[in-house]
Amino acid sequence: MSETPRHSRRDLLRAGATGGAALAAGGLLLPGAALAAPATPSPLPPTVPSPVPSPRSERTAGSALRPFGRHLAYGADPSRQVVVSWQVPDAVTAPFVRIGPRPGEFGEPIAAEVRTLVSKLSWQHPVEDQPLVRPTTVTQYYLHAQVDQLIPDTTYYYVVGHQGHDPAGQGARLGDVASFRTAPAPGRGAGFTFTAFGDQGIGYNAAATGTMIAGLDPAFHLHMGDLSYANAGGSGKTDDAYDARLWDSFFVQNEPVAARTPWMVAVGNHEMEPWYGADGYGGVRARFTMPDNAWAQSTGIYSWRYQNVGLISLDGNDVCFNTPANLDHTKGKQRKWLESRLAALRADTGIDFIVVYLHQCTYSTCHDNGAELGAQQDWAPLFDKYQVDLVLSGHNHVYERTDPIRAGKATRKAGSGDTVDPAKDGTTYVVAGGGGGGLYKFPASDTYLGHETGNDKPVPMVVSDRSGHEQTVKVTWSRVRYTGYCLVAVDVTPAAAGKPARMEVRSLTEDGTAVDRLTVQRG
Repeated sequence: MSETPRHSRRDLLRAGATGGAALAAGGLLLPGAALAAPATPSPLPPTVPSPVPSPRSERTAGSALRPFGRHLAYGADPSRQVVVSWQVPDAVTAPFVRIGPRPGEFGEPIAAEVRTLVSKLSWQHPVEDQPLVRPTTVTQYYLHAQVDQLIPDTTYYYVVGHQGHDPAGQGARLGDVASFRTAPAPGRGAGFTFTAFGDQGIGYNAAATGTMIAGLDPAFHLHMGDLSYANAGGSGKTDDAYDARLWDSFFVQNEPVAARTPWMVAVGNHEMEPWYGADGYGGVRARFTMPDNAWAQSTGIYSWRYQNVGLISLDGNDVCFNTPANLDHTKGKQRKWLESRLAALRADTGIDFIVVYLHQCTYSTCHDNGAELGAQQDWAPLFDKYQVDLVLSGHNHVYERTDPIRAGKATRKAGSGDTVDPAKDGTTYVVAGGGGGGLYKFPASDTYLGHETGNDKPVPMVVSDRSGHEQTVKVTWSRVRYTGYCLVAVDVTPAAAGKPARMEVRSLTEDGTAVDRLTVQRG
């Protein structure tokens, strides 16, 4: 087996001098600040192939290799920290990003870190025909440039390159230049929108939901796991059908959106790729740079803040009874950290709302993957205690929204168009797994905005206990159900002129039709 090295956010976002002086002179950094240089990777374990060029005698010229699959992420402080990530089709020398205030005005190169992921063909079941003459491995080159100490609420333009390919030096073509905008400093911005879905995959429905993100132009997008389905099985076992190159298609499909809108991802069961280390997250660590600030070298477990919203990403595989490959793999650390972060966010007077996102469904009546009893037992009591406003998940490929829940039961009915107060009513849970993967079914009729059906009878919820045995429980909190592809858009408005802060939660189909609306408001 091979495993890519783990990287802590503390290392990746340490201050450095590379490229900083040129940009600082142009007023693009905070006073006295410098851009972050990539950390020197720690030595790899003996069983891990070192990130070196492939052993061919003739190398492809750098001028013939073009970057692809650009995607952005925020750091824990999105007003000052951004990560630019991309791929190259072969090994390159001195990869970099350049940023500037306008297209064509770019600063000095900022060095990128290369994370090389080697996958044996013997592990895989390629979805496309293979030639007679082929290598025995697939090597993917993922590059990440971490930039710190940026100016809040500022638009930056950037290009990525390497030796032999410098879009800035050659005169950047339109497609070479992308942009991002840092968040306003906490307390200084107006309202904003973010989007969310899970279970996207690759295909025309996946592309359509991605295009929806572009049309809404959100501040950021949350992806609740099961991203590419390169691991088709999702069991976390080595007999899962797997094709590493489907990740290339995933990043190319989403580049038009992800190159300008930061995507903050959670890990799903299909991200458990057991060929890359004991926890199966070596591939995730190669492809993405999330804050991962729960503890040293955590993966997909992190918290961050955007204006008046505190956000927490959880690893649902840690509490998943029906796909137990990584069950209890944090040995209780995640729950302990979760409580400490919830307590800190709720005590912060600048935080109005707490949003938790993860892959597995805490509550859902879709039977294909069911609801997750482990999350109900370990995490839901904490959501109650700290009055979490909204919990977003995927896993079931449908849209479902609950009534506000406390102690596992609905506190009141909340149909489309209603307003809930989490302090009084409890937490609202949303399953938004219609990002593009094949659709699932409900055991009861759909009921959604403009197509409401009788919905007063209990609906069966299926859960697996720790031993893997299924149980069925009748519940009354399943308020909105929609079988179709869609995403969630959340419009956040800060408190002003005596009016309380609020979040407008909308579910939109591929053509923009709303199938649900809910206002979450405190006070």
